[in-house]
Amino acid sequence: MFEAPSLIFAAAGLAVFAAALLPRLLMRAPVSMPMVFLGAGVVIFSLAEGLPSPDPVAHGEITLHLSEICVIVSLMGAGLALDRPIGFKRWATTWRLLGIAMPLCLLAVTLLGLSVLGLSLAAAVLVAAALAPTDPVLASEVQVAAPSEAQEDLDGEDEVRFGLTSEAGLNDGLAFPFVYLAIALSVVGTAPAAWLPHFTAVDVVWRIAIGCLAGYLVGKLLGRIFFRSPVESIRMASHSEGFVALAATFLTYGITEMIEGYGFIAVFVCAVTIRAGERTHGYHGVLHSYIEQLERLLTVVVLVLLGGAVARGLLAGLSWTEVAAAAAFLLLIRPLAGWVALARGRTGPWERAVIAFFGVRGIGSVYYLAYALSKGEFAAEDQALWRIVGLVIVASIVIHGVTAGPVITFIDHARQRKAVRETGTKAAAPHTPL
Repeated sequence: MFEAPSLIFAAAGLAVFAAALLPRLLMRAPVSMPMVFLGAGVVIFSLAEGLPSPDPVAHGEITLHLSEICVIVSLMGAGLALDRPIGFKRWATTWRLLGIAMPLCLLAVTLLGLSVLGLSLAAAVLVAAALAPTDPVLASEVQVAAPSEAQEDLDGEDEVRFGLTSEAGLNDGLAFPFVYLAIALSVVGTAPAAWLPHFTAVDVVWRIAIGCLAGYLVGKLLGRIFFRSPVESIRMASHSEGFVALAATFLTYGITEMIEGYGFIAVFVCAVTIRAGERTHGYHGVLHSYIEQLERLLTVVVLVLLGGAVARGLLAGLSWTEVAAAAAFLLLIRPLAGWVALARGRTGPWERAVIAFFGVRGIGSVYYLAYALSKGEFAAEDQALWRIVGLVIVASIVIHGVTAGPVITFIDHARQRKAVRETGTKAAAPHTPL
């Protein structure tokens, strides 16, 4: 008989090897890497009964910090990957998704939780807040790839990939005030006088402002060290040290959280600021490559454990009402909110439909729910909350995983066909509306 440690090492090696190969093998297939590892987790924990149960309720602290690390690493990667310089018009799609689509989703899911799912107000707000952010971890098929080193490509990202990446980079932090709101409602009740002043002044204004400011200042400092330090030995760009991207991630997040800011926002802003410091330098590719590999490894762990939680009863007691609510969120609420937000924007109808549909939910939702349950008073509804949020995540992984490859391929081919019709060449401008 094989001993358990040997099996674990062999399985870990196989999983890491698969994490390296699957993104290339499944690039255009109607199957995604998250789907594979989620399914692997279900199979492993269904067959290996001796493994401990990865129950997120019983292991709340592990769930919280593992998902936290996964999200902040992914946010650094998303910020480094964006080629387009920040600006009001250049990022118009992002601002629309954040300012219109996200609030509409929050409102709709809160009402759905109250009227259909029978949740308390605090729990309904928490479900809405946990599901509000799109996920920077599980949406690699529909997001921008490695950073470009060519000056002429800096405005060349197509609107679909750019919009989904930049939205995921910022809305993970912007959903946090509503998590705090849900916690406040669960602890002090619904009387506005008990929570509104603190919520407005601290949870909204202070934490967002500090997150943006801290991310910018740390990013400026690190950008100077990386690219323009007068001491050549500490000018990281001259040595291609990719692992300092992890140092930048943890440093920014830790400092910001210590001064009561939103660390998620700070990490993304830091990454965008580092990128802006020397936009076309090849060192950005080194940093992004390291972060991407680390993100992929963390994602494998989280997804296998999520699959294991499903196999061990995370969705036990699921009702048809909850299934209908999850389907309504993924197939109606997010697509309609995204379509409304992008109306009359810089996207064409096909791009608008794709961006609106691919509101991938994932690891960020796990973190927010675990955080709120550790701080608030949700003991009477914690199983239902995990069941609802877990169902949406699993359904999103499957639905968006099946459709991402074919849809993005269709969009790319449509852009090439349009270029041939208009210019006689396949060199299509990625930002040309479709």
